[in-house]
Amino acid sequence: MGRAAATGGGGGGARRWLPWLGLCFWAAGAAAARGTDNGEALPESIPSAPGTLPHFIEEPDDAYIIKSNPIALRCKARPAMQIFFKCNGEWVHQNEHVSEESLDKSSGLKVREVFINVTRQQVEDFHGPEDYWCQCVAWSHLGTSKSRKASVRIAYLRKNFEQDPQGREVPIEGMIVLHCRPPEGVPAAEVEWLKNEEPIDSEQDENIDTRADHNLIIRQARLSDSGNYTCMAANIVAKRRSLSATVVVYVNGGWSSWTEWSACNVRCGRGWQKRSRTCTNPAPLNGGAFCEGMSVQKITCTSLCPVDGSWEVWSEWSVCSPECEHLRIRECTAPPPRNGGKFCEGLSQESENCTDGLCILDKKPLHEIKPQSIENASDIALYSGLGAAVVAVAVLVIGVTLYRRSQSDYGVDVIDSSALTGGFQTFNFKTVRQGNSLLLNSAMQPDLTVSRTYSGPICLQDPLDKELMTESSLFNPLSDIKVKVQSSFMVSLGVSERAEYHGKNHSRTFPHGNNHSFSTMHPRNKTPYIQNLSSLPTRTELRTTGVFGHLGGRLVMPNTGVSLLIPHGAIPEENSWEIYMSINQGEPSLQSDGSEVLLSPEVTCGPPDMIVTTPFALTIPHCADVSSEHWNIHLKKRTQQGKWEEVMSVEDESTSCYCLLDPFACHVLLDSFGTYALTGEPITDCAVKQLKVAVFGCMSCNSLDYNLRVYCVDNTPCAFQEVVSDERHQGGQLLEEPKLLHFKGNTFSLQISVLDIPPFLWRIKPFTACQEVPFSRVWCSNRQPLHCAFSLERYTPTTTQLSCKICIRQLKGHEQILQVQTSILENERETITFFTQEDSTFPAQTGPKAFKIPYSIRQRICATFDTPNAKGKDWQMLAQKNSINRNLSYFATQSSPSAVILNLWEARHQHDGDLDSLACALEEIGRTHMKLSNISESQLDEADFNYSRQNGL
Repeated sequence: MGRAAATGGGGGGARRWLPWLGLCFWAAGAAAARGTDNGEALPESIPSAPGTLPHFIEEPDDAYIIKSNPIALRCKARPAMQIFFKCNGEWVHQNEHVSEESLDKSSGLKVREVFINVTRQQVEDFHGPEDYWCQCVAWSHLGTSKSRKASVRIAYLRKNFEQDPQGREVPIEGMIVLHCRPPEGVPAAEVEWLKNEEPIDSEQDENIDTRADHNLIIRQARLSDSGNYTCMAANIVAKRRSLSATVVVYVNGGWSSWTEWSACNVRCGRGWQKRSRTCTNPAPLNGGAFCEGMSVQKITCTSLCPVDGSWEVWSEWSVCSPECEHLRIRECTAPPPRNGGKFCEGLSQESENCTDGLCILDKKPLHEIKPQSIENASDIALYSGLGAAVVAVAVLVIGVTLYRRSQSDYGVDVIDSSALTGGFQTFNFKTVRQGNSLLLNSAMQPDLTVSRTYSGPICLQDPLDKELMTESSLFNPLSDIKVKVQSSFMVSLGVSERAEYHGKNHSRTFPHGNNHSFSTMHPRNKTPYIQNLSSLPTRTELRTTGVFGHLGGRLVMPNTGVSLLIPHGAIPEENSWEIYMSINQGEPSLQSDGSEVLLSPEVTCGPPDMIVTTPFALTIPHCADVSSEHWNIHLKKRTQQGKWEEVMSVEDESTSCYCLLDPFACHVLLDSFGTYALTGEPITDCAVKQLKVAVFGCMSCNSLDYNLRVYCVDNTPCAFQEVVSDERHQGGQLLEEPKLLHFKGNTFSLQISVLDIPPFLWRIKPFTACQEVPFSRVWCSNRQPLHCAFSLERYTPTTTQLSCKICIRQLKGHEQILQVQTSILENERETITFFTQEDSTFPAQTGPKAFKIPYSIRQRICATFDTPNAKGKDWQMLAQKNSINRNLSYFATQSSPSAVILNLWEARHQHDGDLDSLACALEEIGRTHMKLSNISESQLDEADFNYSRQNGL
């Protein structure tokens, strides 16, 4: 390979014309060659194939100048006659080029390689809008090719860290977050953490995370985590060390269990005994607090002195026995031995001959015959009493049989004698009424009662209808199964109870709108009107959509309690997505395992392939009475294969998602879309599900009948919305404000009764005013809403007012009373607005108007609290003031923990927007004194407008 240096002279202008001059000389020589050789071939010195542009084999790379050492840029191309560098738009002088030329043996093409040096002075003297750059330009006979631009920068690393880690004292199993911001440098410095001068490898210790913005996070502090931590920053120029931060993991002392009480220190009399414990469970370490309280307890004791037993005097001699002996006894009771005293010594019985040896064995005394006569007389009295009892039982059986025949008009096969004297217990009701626009004829003043708890039943059931209590006979009234049930079903449907009663012609009519809900029944069947709403036409899914962009927004499912918050910046700029959200109203796909119960609707949000840069907030309502002592609640997600997998327990620590459980809803921070639901596993029998009970009414086809339908559904807005939708199709009216029933997981059933029916205006058949629902049917009522129906009949068409009470209670549990007072006339009914929530008007809100906190205020809060403070006033205190006290490691892994905390606040306060509480929390921390609630609408609009204008919106 030959090496040649391009020569020439001239000033700075030569950079512009010399490359072109050299190219012209080559072109002239090539033309002369073509004229001489008739264009048959190019000269050997330029073996370029016709039609080939230069191809760069090596292009210049980005480079950094370290201290004052120049750097070399090189490029290589083929076929190439000339290669020149162009830096910052100007040609580099030929004298500054060093070129090498060779021949590619495989293709026979000429390969040229060129070098130039760039000095620190050249880079410092350049003042342009971008970094110093250079580019290669290669020539062949056909044209030119340009390489990529290579930037040249001066490498440096400043000495001082922007933020040094601060020392901390944390309790064992607490979370440690050490912040580090390396010095400014080019290229950017890489950060490494040292503990006691040894590098920390987070890949080998899952408890340590160093990925979050150069910060060191220890999720659960251990004693071994105590030490001196140093942040090490380095690039190609230098290394820098931060100040060391001392971390102390301390352990507060804990008492051991008490020892057993010692024996009394005296054997006889008054003394004391003690027990002790030690502060070793665990022992205090590293400055941890010592145990509070006493280590020794003493109590007084009295040891009873032992008393030895002593004999009483001998008794008199007994009469002479047939064996010619008599005896006497004595007892050890003067005094008896006590408190470990000795028993009396000697014999307790003595015997001796009573005839002085002259005993007659064949003679029997008279007293042996007399007791035998008395025993025979007792046997006669016993047999006489048994005979009298048999006669009494026979008379009682005949009487019950005759009474049954006399009561056959009721159509009951056997009636328990307790039904003759039983009935409903007496109740006292307190008259309290508040106006409610949801109720029919709300101007009336019915009685309302406070809820009470009872331990015994208040209504009777036919004792022969025990099979009514099973789920199969109660809730699956199939036509091919003959079940024995109560006669309330016949009252509800108006069907003749017994086939042999030909003299009674009841009209075969159904309640209004429900005639399609029943199968053909056996003539002897008598079932209460309890059915599932699955027989009614319902929608299988509620769905809403909205288009969202970089500004984010809020998507709300009206009247269901389900909402989705897309934070600002979660979607990249210049992108927009159509986001949807739906609720499954059909049969749940999540099948409960064992004692697990579905506590919320199945909520789907998507599209599933959408990627967000900031976690979004999904709000799902639930019906559990929240208590970590009684419930173990899980968040589950459905996979693409249709299976459900557990995401986390709401009490677990996780960095993948976050669950905040409020009394009526769960707010979940997620980074992926899909189908989610909440399930609960009761830990104790005191676990409570909240049920909403409501009563609806409507006229039946028979103008004298009126139907009452009582619903018990999970206390979630979407469950009640489904009931309301079905009642609208049936023409039903809400008769009383719905109430909350606390249903315990104690396996006791639910009873629904109709009480206080006006006796001379309305009637309901005897023994049909009470219906009982098995526990398992109510406990799993999320499958389908449960309702019971009662049919009442007017004596005359002139009766237009109905007043009664509906009692819904759990045996040995909670009870609620619904007061019904309504007019049954169609023209007197009022239009009922079932839902009046604000979210029913705007299901999708985008941009700043969707958020309660203005964007400018939000930025100031994040800038303030994301920066750590020596006094601990950072985002962790912001979380604490907003009742976020657990799983703080999730927020520590976010780029802006304060922003995620505020997103969670927005999700929790979507209806109230209580800015006062947030302002008070900020004032308590002492970081700001701004009252957010006093900001005027004009200021909010101006702030939003300025923000939109700055971002080109």
